[in-house]
Parts: sequence; structure tokens; C-alpha cells
Amino acid sequence: MNVTLVPNSETEKPRPTAPAILAPAGSRAAFLAALAAGAEAIYCGLKSYSARMEAKNFTLGELRALTALAHEKGARVFVTFNSLIKSGELDDAGRLLGQLQREVQPDAIIVQDLAMAPLVRQTGFAGEVIWSTLANVTFPAALDLIRQKLPADTVVLPRELTIDEVKTMAAACPPGLGLEVFIHGALCYGVSGRCYWSSFLGGKSGLRGRCVQPCRRIYSQHPHGGRRMFSCQDLSLDVLVKVLRSIPQIRAWKIEGRKKGPHYVYYTVTAYRMLRDHPGDPQMKKSALDLLARALGRPGTHYRFLSQRPQNPVNTKDGTGSGLLVGRIKGDRRNPFFNPHEELLPGDLLRIGYEDEPGHRIERIGRAVPKGGRQFFASSAGSVPKGTPVFLIDRREKALDEQLRLLEAELPPENPAGPESPVFRARLPKRARPPHKPVEIRVGRRPPASEREDQIGLWLSPEAVRDLPDRGQSRAWWWLPPVIFPDQVTEYRSLLELIRNRGGRTFVVNAPWQVALIGERRDVTLWAGPFCNLANPLALESAAALGLAGAIVSPELGGDEYLMLPRHSPIPLGIVIGGDWPLCVARTAAPELALDTPFRSPKGEEAWVVKHGNLFWIYPNWRLDLRDRQEDLRRAGYGLFVHLVEPVPNHVTLKERPGVWNWQGELL
Repeated sequence: MNVTLVPNSETEKPRPTAPAILAPAGSRAAFLAALAAGAEAIYCGLKSYSARMEAKNFTLGELRALTALAHEKGARVFVTFNSLIKSGELDDAGRLLGQLQREVQPDAIIVQDLAMAPLVRQTGFAGEVIWSTLANVTFPAALDLIRQKLPADTVVLPRELTIDEVKTMAAACPPGLGLEVFIHGALCYGVSGRCYWSSFLGGKSGLRGRCVQPCRRIYSQHPHGGRRMFSCQDLSLDVLVKVLRSIPQIRAWKIEGRKKGPHYVYYTVTAYRMLRDHPGDPQMKKSALDLLARALGRPGTHYRFLSQRPQNPVNTKDGTGSGLLVGRIKGDRRNPFFNPHEELLPGDLLRIGYEDEPGHRIERIGRAVPKGGRQFFASSAGSVPKGTPVFLIDRREKALDEQLRLLEAELPPENPAGPESPVFRARLPKRARPPHKPVEIRVGRRPPASEREDQIGLWLSPEAVRDLPDRGQSRAWWWLPPVIFPDQVTEYRSLLELIRNRGGRTFVVNAPWQVALIGERRDVTLWAGPFCNLANPLALESAAALGLAGAIVSPELGGDEYLMLPRHSPIPLGIVIGGDWPLCVARTAAPELALDTPFRSPKGEEAWVVKHGNLFWIYPNWRLDLRDRQEDLRRAGYGLFVHLVEPVPNHVTLKERPGVWNWQGELL
């Protein structure tokens, strides 16, 4: 891997109008590598309330010193506060935000939970507020609403958007609001903020940075054997970023990778600085592409960026493990070795196989191994099958090590902690009056055959609108989908207007910003749906300020959290107590994946995929069921109880198993 590392001083300084390269940092070495590569901005997280809790992350003291050095070098620092927040965490989150302002003074925080809007105001945080991709801002009208109603300086666009959709969003961007666009790094299979897979199977929520990545596992579906049917390649826009350079509303090109090492950070930042600052230079282009090819990420894809030539990011025929493939295991199980395709350096980190396969482990190289040489592994560490791939996942070249050492020497000392922070108590809203009569609704794809039910719920679609007679409109709750993309806005606005003209008055939005599609009308009632991920009183307060008259709370909470939430809710609350809840909602599916057909995990868990509109919904073959807790929930203050009814395909058999999700434990 003989790639010349280019010091920051030898690269051309960007023009003032150029978008900043926003680098990830999950460790001190990665932070310093971002500075060494000339990143204009760095985003990183604290030890809590970060959407990448598996990264090392930082203490306040560490972050104080690193931020001071970054500011000295002319780089900005954004701190991720983009976790779903539970009711019992509001005081601690506010205290930490206040400490961050007093002791670190970052340039911005990145948030997803609506509770952060009142917490920013209550703590007096003075930096900018950036709304994360987990906030799921996917259509143009949402931008103006966010700018008017919330503290908001920047919105991070979802990775699923095409360049034409990005341009549409940019054209709608109001004055004072900027955009960030991801240009490189890992892709989640589910749409940002719409994946509950990890939480549903084990309580570790992706919305809280604890995803165990079930989408990366091997699944089987007849007639196919085990394949990684949901594991995405990495996003890599490489030379296509030149298209983004001409869009003035885009303030930053964002690189994903807070769990990556300094090598990855340095290589990707350096490569995209070259592509940004020298768009017409063929030699710089070649060097940049060489750096990206050796940045130790997964194989790259442009995904949906080019509208006319979208790429499916799921490649079931090749592995999608991160790192550079440097060889395969040879020899027998007692004496495994491999011949590296690249020279190995002392300190190189290797991954043998995949986490869910026999013999998987991480090995650090103690001495240099030449290209084509022989590297043995201890058989006592576990049996390694012949042919197992070996990946180089991190390394530290001497040139990079020297740059990091020099920057380390410039760090100010980490001063001892100052006086204990004052106690922070979040100002909670007053409780709304509970309804006298609880309402129970079933939400389906088509109108029910019987008209006995007082209230019915329908997912919004042309077919459902067509099939529901006018006389049924007054008792219908119309549910908007969890994601609406720019090219769907005209269709949904037309459907909403048609429903209102026919007497429909109750709508459930599944992103808070969808209220912008309906407008401020006194003749309609708007509720926040469960995909809004509302989990605490301050988030509910923000929802009320957006014009929502009630809220169906996050489906991820534990029993104690559910029972606590109505005590300070300013609006009436509902809850999904039964039915089919999706593991995730996605915009793509592997070509080999058969729809409406069960697939199975190695642990015997089954699920199926169905397509509604342009979204793929993944459902487990067992249902959510909190009906035994309904009376407790009613006494706690819930007035709306929802059952989600999904047509079950003929080939799918539902299993009888507890469907309480996180009720008996807690959301991690």
C-alpha cells in the first residue's frame, strides 16, 4: 500500500464558497487525523446521547482540549447529541448540554429528538443546531417548517436521495438554513430513522446508537441458501461530488465513520479535498481514487445518487465486510496462515472472516510481512476454515504517525474538572386532560368490509381513498407513510385535499414535518404517529408547537417509561398495542429477494418483505401484543389504542410468541 500521504500545507486552500469537508472522529487519533488531512469541520460524540455509542467517543475534558486545538487550526467542531431521549434522561441531557456550552463551546450540536429544541432554549446553548439524518427530513416543505418552528441552522439530508432530489431540496431551502450531504461511508439498509430491527430483537436501539446490525447477518430464503440479503456496500460518491459543488445551499460534504480509525479518516478526507479543490485535474483524480480504494472501508456504490443510473447497494454475491481484502486462509485448521496481497506493517489490524462465521477474530500484526510472504495464526484462538477471507481494517503508516505525534504535542493539557455543574431541572409541560372515553382503532391498507367500527384507520394511498365511501370519511384516521420523498409530494397533497373535500378531518403524520403538507387548517385534527419517535414530554411539547393535537408514542419504550410518559404530556397520547410492526422500512431490496415470502435468520427468526408504494416494509412473523397491559395504560392516561393490520402473505405462517418488545425491560 504505497500511497503518498499529502500534508495539509501542500494542498491548495479551498475557495471560501467551497463546501466544508466534515470528518468523523470516534477517537483521539481519528480526530487528529482529520486535522492532519485538513478537514474544515469534525463531528464527534460524547460518552452518552450519541448515535454511535460503539465508538470510543470522548469525555468533556478530552473534547475541550481537542476543540481548542481544532479552533486554533481553523476547523469547526460539531458534537453529536443525536439520540432518542427517554423521559428520565431529560435532566441529565440538559445538564450535559449546559456543560458542553460552558466548558467546550463547540460550533454546533447534531440532534434528532424534538426534545432538543426546548433543551437548547432552556440551557442557553449558543452554538448552531443541526438536524440529523435520523430526523428524516425527506421533502422540500419540511425545511421551511423546521426553520420557522425550531432552532435550526442546518439539516442533514438522507443518504437515499438522488442528485435531482437533493437539488429540489436545495431550491426549497429558506434563507439562513443550510444542508449537509453524505458523500462517503456506511449505508444502513433501512431509511434513516426508520429502522427498529435491532431494538425489536434485543432492545438495542439504532435510534440510540446501539444497533447490533442485524441487517449485516446471513439470511436464507428458498431456493437460495444463506446470503447477506440486507447488507449494504458503502456509499462512495468519489468523482460524482463535483455535481454537489455547484449547489450553494450545501454547506458540508459529510463522511460517515465514527467507528473507523485514523487511517480511514485521513485517506477519505484527503481524497475528497483533492476532488473538491482540483475538479479538473486528472492526476489529482487518480490519486484521490487510489486513496479511497485503500481507505479500508467496504466496496463502494453510488447508490441512488444518479437518478438515471441507480445502483442497488445490496450485493449478495460478495461479502460486504469493511476493510481491504488482503488474502485468504490456507493450511489446515491446526496451522492456519495466509499470503498477503499487500505488505503488512507492524501494528496493522486484521479481521479474519465475518463476525457471524466460525473462526472470526481480530489479530494485530507484530512484525512486517512482505507482499506474498507468510503470516501464521495461532490455532488455539479458534478453528479457522480454509478459504476464510482476511481483511486489513486499520493501520498506521509512519508518515501519518508522525503527523499525529506532532499534533498531539500541540494539544493543551486536559485541565482537571471545574466546580460541579449546577443541577439542571428540565421545565416540563403541564399534563393534558385525559379523554373521558378511550378510542380503539385498527389501521389497515384497505377499508374494512364491516362498518360496525366507530373509528377506522387507513394508510394513505390512492386505492384506499378510492375505496372508502364519503360516508366513512368522518370516522377515518388517515395515516401518512413513514417516509415521503420529493417526487411524491404532489401526489400526497392531492390525496389529502381530496379527502378533506370529501369530509375527512383526522390525519396521522409519521414524520413531524408532514404537517407542512396539510397546512394550518382549523378544520382538521393532526396526530403524530409512532414513526415520529416521540418518547419524552419535551418532544411532545415540540410536537404540540408544530400543530399536533395528539401523539402516538414511540413503540420502543419499556413498560415503566410508557406508564410515566402521560404525567407531563401536554397533548393526549395513544399507543400501538397490537398488530404488525415493521422491523424497518427501506427504499431498496436485493434483486434475489422474493417479496411476500419468508426468510430466516440462523437463529430461526422469520420475516417477510412487502412493497407498498416505493417503500419496502420488513415484518417479523410474530405480532406486537400489549393487550394485557391496556387497562394499566388507560389508567396511566392513554386514550387511543392502535392495532396495525398488515395482510399476511399466503406463504407466511405467524408464530405465537410474546410480542411485548421492550415492555419487560428497558430501551437501551
